[in-house]
Amino acid sequence: MSIAENLTRVRERIDAAARRAGRRSEDIALMAVSKTFPAERIREAYDAGLRLFGENRVQEFAGKIDSLRDLRDGEWHLIGHLQTNKAAKAVELFAAVDSVDSLRLAQKLDASAKQLAKKIEVLIEINVGGEAAKSGVAADSRELEAVLSAAAELEHLEFRGLMTVPPFTEDPQHARPYFRKLREFREQIAARRLPAVDMTTLSMGMSHDFEVAIEEGSNCVRVGTAIFGVRPSR
Repeated sequence: MSIAENLTRVRERIDAAARRAGRRSEDIALMAVSKTFPAERIREAYDAGLRLFGENRVQEFAGKIDSLRDLRDGEWHLIGHLQTNKAAKAVELFAAVDSVDSLRLAQKLDASAKQLAKKIEVLIEINVGGEAAKSGVAADSRELEAVLSAAAELEHLEFRGLMTVPPFTEDPQHARPYFRKLREFREQIAARRLPAVDMTTLSMGMSHDFEVAIEEGSNCVRVGTAIFGVRPSR
C-alpha cells in the first residue's frame, strides 16, 4: 500500500484508541519515524499530510536535509541516542531533541543553542524497563534529579516532557505497565511545579503498541513501519 493509504489506517487506529480512552484524537501528535528512509519517501509522507518527523541519527539526517529544505513547515525531531560530541550539529539540524538522558548532554545542547541564538525543545528520555542495552535515565536516579534541577539555568532549552521506549514484547499489552509507569511519573514531576520544567508531552508508543500507549495517556506516538513499510536493509 502507499504511504497515504498506510497513513489513513494509522489515523483510524489512533481514533479508535482515543475513543476507547475517552480522549480526542486531535490531542495526539503523530510523529512519522523516517529513519533509514530516503528523502523521496519523506516527501511522499509530507505530501500525504504529515508534518512531524523523527530521525535517529544526526549524520543520517544531515545527508537528507538539503533535499528537504523546501518543506518549510516540516518539523524534525531527533529521537535516537545523542552523543555529546554531536550536540552542536543536532541543534543546528533539529527543532527538538527528544532523547536527553544526562545533565552533561543537556548542558552541551544549551551551550550550542546559545551560540546559534536559538531555543530548542527537549524531552527527557526515561529508561522505564531498566534495560542496560537502552539509553535513557532511570526514573529514580540522581542524574534525572540533576537535569530537572538545572532546567531553569539552561535558558536555551525548553523542557517539554518525557519519552520512553519500553522493553519489546510481541504482545503490546505487555508494554502497558511501562506506559502507565511513565504517565504516573510524569504526573509526579508535574505536581512538583519545578521551575522551567513543562511536563506537557508524553511521547510513547510505536507501530506495534501505540494504541496501548494512547490508552495509557500518550499524546505523541512515534510510528515508522506502519506508515513507511518495512525498513530497507542497511
